[in-house]
Amino acid sequence: MRYMSMIKLNENAGQAPPALFEAIAALGEEATKAGVLVEQGGLLPSAMGARVRLAGGRISVNDGPFTDGKEVVGGYAVFDVPSKQEALDWATRFMEAHKQHWPGFEGEAEVRQMFESPA
Repeated sequence: MRYMSMIKLNENAGQAPPALFEAIAALGEEATKAGVLVEQGGLLPSAMGARVRLAGGRISVNDGPFTDGKEVVGGYAVFDVPSKQEALDWATRFMEAHKQHWPGFEGEAEVRQMFESPA
């Protein structure tokens, strides 16, 4: 089963410490060696993005930054694991790295199973 873990944080939290990036890279390497990491990546600030919205039968495109949301998705990881619990274990380890290397950080990792169509 595939699960996506998305980290949500306040976009104005500042730059993450280099030690956190090193810890995330080590965790990613471990998950790759374990054969469970499909993909991971960080997202650039919302100022560099856009939203395409459909509302009232009309499509609109708005450039970032997105000031209407308190938190934004800052990165993601896709895991191919046998259970939701294992996906939660990886997400918890990811948040533990934040706790250890970025004192005062506040955010959340949302873990959701990905839809897989029958072959």
